[in-house]
Amino acid sequence: MKNYQNPASEHTYRALLADLSAFPVCFTYGGKDYSGFGDSDMAHLETAVTTDDQKETTDNIFLLADTLKITLKTAFYPSHGAYEWTLWFENVTADNSAVLENVRTVYHFTGDHPVLRGIYGDLVNLYRPYVFDIAQEKVHFESNSGRATHVNFPYFNLEYGNGGAMLAIGWAGTWTAEFEKTADGVCYVARSVNNLRTYLKPQEKIRTALFAVAPYAVRDEQYATNFWRDWYVQCNMPKADGEGNPLEPFSTWCMANDTGLTNSDGSISEQHDTWRPSLEGMLAQDAKVDFRWFDAGWYQTPYLGSAKSFVKGEDWWDTVGTWVLDPEKWPGDSFLQSTEFARQNGMKTLMWFEPERVTYPDDMVKNFGYKRDWAIEQDGVAVISNNIGDNECRRWTTDRICKTLRENKVEMYREDNNCDAAQLWAFLDARDGDDRLGITECKFINAHYQMWDDIIDCTKSYGGCAFVDSCASGGGRNDLESMRRGVPLLRSDSDRTSSSLRLSMTSSFNKWIPFCGASTREQKEQHSLTGISDEYVWRASYLPSLNVVAQFVYPTEEMKDYDMLRFGLRECKRVAPYMLKEFYALTPWHCEQETNGFTAYAYYDPDSQTGCLLAFRQETCEESDLTVTLPFAGGNCRLIDEDSDESYPVTDGQVTLHFADARTARLLWIEN
Repeated sequence: MKNYQNPASEHTYRALLADLSAFPVCFTYGGKDYSGFGDSDMAHLETAVTTDDQKETTDNIFLLADTLKITLKTAFYPSHGAYEWTLWFENVTADNSAVLENVRTVYHFTGDHPVLRGIYGDLVNLYRPYVFDIAQEKVHFESNSGRATHVNFPYFNLEYGNGGAMLAIGWAGTWTAEFEKTADGVCYVARSVNNLRTYLKPQEKIRTALFAVAPYAVRDEQYATNFWRDWYVQCNMPKADGEGNPLEPFSTWCMANDTGLTNSDGSISEQHDTWRPSLEGMLAQDAKVDFRWFDAGWYQTPYLGSAKSFVKGEDWWDTVGTWVLDPEKWPGDSFLQSTEFARQNGMKTLMWFEPERVTYPDDMVKNFGYKRDWAIEQDGVAVISNNIGDNECRRWTTDRICKTLRENKVEMYREDNNCDAAQLWAFLDARDGDDRLGITECKFINAHYQMWDDIIDCTKSYGGCAFVDSCASGGGRNDLESMRRGVPLLRSDSDRTSSSLRLSMTSSFNKWIPFCGASTREQKEQHSLTGISDEYVWRASYLPSLNVVAQFVYPTEEMKDYDMLRFGLRECKRVAPYMLKEFYALTPWHCEQETNGFTAYAYYDPDSQTGCLLAFRQETCEESDLTVTLPFAGGNCRLIDEDSDESYPVTDGQVTLHFADARTARLLWIEN
């Protein structure tokens, strides 16, 4: 394993703790501006240090103006020289506090020629990369929707001097980051809860985002990428289970398209009499996956109807909130029987929920013990938000979810979030009175992290997963704090369409979030039930979460190629051991529409000095030869072609690959 220890980083971190008056956070309280923690009306109460196998955590506690308890929680990771901090504010009096506002990180990096690299978020930007010369322009990013990684992305690679720093904002709500040239470097200003201006009620407590800084000492994008990926995998990514085993790549399959029943906009059509033929069909074809994916639409409606009958014209979207299995679809213990059958045959189950929305709140009150004031409802806004920021509502929601998971021994919790909640948060702020801006978001996001922690404790308790699937209309909630609890099985809803988009996303997104997934078909649109599946598509789809699209009971002609399905499953398992190792994008990034070139990338294990290279001559590419530079192993390696077993020598770190036809994918194994 590479040695990423950075003595200079530890020196910087120790210096920050040695002079807390200069710590890089600022805020305003009671109209007075504070910078750091050295003001005369700020008493330092205590310092507490704890250590574990990965990090050293330090809590510095202060009392400001005899009213506001402030906890500065920092952590240092010796293996990589990374460090982070989070602020907590608590009113410890019996009266309302003064107004707290303008809470931000203000960090100065010293070094010449500053350049900012990174990617934009999902949706309109589809993880498009960017490069900014900070010496020439001030750069500003902002996320205001309430889904943190749609549009923009709170991860940054700031190069300066002879090295740089990887930066991340861990907050699943709103955030801002800006970078501006200074006389000797760069000023980085970052915040969460963009509109925060609130007093705190007695004993009320809120927190900021997690702000992570991971400095590196070699100014090279490939080095920075793999330094970050290694820290992410070793120190941030959740574990697989309660035993602490590392999370490893796996495959999934959703059976909803294999029932012969009508789906509504992707809503699940599985029921008690459809699951067994599908699973038995999979086993008969020797195409077993690791997780059976049980998606939306399985729950009883708030008005006690059956979602499958669409009594009021609703489908999965319009009937959320009860989190009780529909007794018409799943009578008795029929769903438990399906999860037991899967386990007996070496498969686990993941199950879809969307706890932040509710429908028919009056019916929820009447039939399910819901409280009407938990529903955040605003005239003119179609979505009704479930106020998990209210502790009683969060516990009610979590208890119902965990009861369903536990009774059916579901191993993995899958969460979706199909609304931009910031508008409703602001509405609830206003309803709370003056000087309460941002308080709903503070409570909501912190409660969401707590809910995930409680659900993970639940699934771990009976041998299930120690992580969740993070989905928010695709890639809307992939902030670092969330990624310490979850993985995005689908890094984008759009990543169920073309292979060119899939290759584009892998070339950019995988630099930042190593564990992610896509579909294994090339579909015309997200919800189409059929699509191209061939060697080219499969190799473009090899990711840690391999999400299979297949039918065994009601297959279309396109779905009957079980040889190709078995090929993809088996070959992906051979690639899987390298997917969380080093990653190298070997060709320039292409957007989805640019299919006239090559895409190539490699996974490389520096310990064994082995890996694999995946190269694609795209659909309209007229060239037949691709020459790539391999920046690993000092160029002293050889490539073995999977299809022909031909050996390719690497000369001076370069190798030329020949492609006879367009739309051709090659897999080559890297050997020492």
